[in-house]
Amino acid sequence: MTYPKASNLAYVPFVSVDNMMQLVNHIGLEECMRELADFIEADFKRWPEFDKTPRVASHSHDGVIELMPTADAENYGFKYVNGHPKNMKEGFQTVTAFGVLSSVSNGYPILLSEMTILTALRTAATSALVAKYLAPKHAKTLALIGNGAQCEFQALAMKAICGITHVRLFDIDPAATRKAAKNLSETGLIVTPCSSSEQAIEGTEIITTCTADKQSATILTDNMIGAGVHINAIGGDCPGKTELHQDILHRSSVFVEYPPQTRIEGEIQQLDPEFPVTELWKVMLGQASGRTNADQITLFDSVGFAIEDFSALRYVHTKIAGTAFFEKLDMLADPDDPRDLFGMVNRRS
Repeated sequence: MTYPKASNLAYVPFVSVDNMMQLVNHIGLEECMRELADFIEADFKRWPEFDKTPRVASHSHDGVIELMPTADAENYGFKYVNGHPKNMKEGFQTVTAFGVLSSVSNGYPILLSEMTILTALRTAATSALVAKYLAPKHAKTLALIGNGAQCEFQALAMKAICGITHVRLFDIDPAATRKAAKNLSETGLIVTPCSSSEQAIEGTEIITTCTADKQSATILTDNMIGAGVHINAIGGDCPGKTELHQDILHRSSVFVEYPPQTRIEGEIQQLDPEFPVTELWKVMLGQASGRTNADQITLFDSVGFAIEDFSALRYVHTKIAGTAFFEKLDMLADPDDPRDLFGMVNRRS
């Protein structure tokens, strides 16, 4: 697999927030997530080719800062990302991120990109991709519990990739639900604001929980979940942070990205370390079963994994080639003689 290279290796293509917004709007948001899902699926189908490690996390009282690295034979990628639930009350984003894609052959970065927007896109694309494999056939209604920054992306990815037509919204903050309903009002989706999570999940085939609080919470209780639904649990993504009552997990077929990370950070951190789970890449390759009957409860215990970010960076690097949606960043020293860095520092011009 090859990627476009910078015309001058001393300069690194940099995709700023403004560049990313222009790129996404140029492609179209729904098309962007469809294409992202294709890149993620392609990389999941070559899962054994990647170096894999749980994210490196630094936890504090206020939140977490993480590095998410991975590599294949040609490229190395990592994402820097934080998660600070208190930020919203202080006027800051709960999650911010940036990422780097580098060439394994010489170690030079070939892309530096904002990833706050890109993480929202890839998270939604991954959720919808997984639902394509696990949700009931011909599912049309999605419940979104938690209507913060990720909400609208999740809804539109499900529309673009799974054909969802109805979205039911609930958040403990009514202002968040009003915001999401307004943003989704002209997307072609039928949107229903709800006054409780019980009301929101009524009659739905797919349920997505995407709350932000860093705590062990019970967003869904066992008696709320009927047979045959698919659940995307995407809010629980660090130790001590969960959204589902553990009895739901015992009734469900649980699918994960990378078990060593999910057992630390996901919903299954509540359970015995030997609790059986199925890796999604095996389902995508036909090596393991996904949904096997109409009454089965399938559950994607999503924590986000570095390969998804690698796929997103790979996608952006491909899409910016030949466009104006990046800047050349003077980031790497470029001495005339690779051994004479001192001489470069003392150049007068």
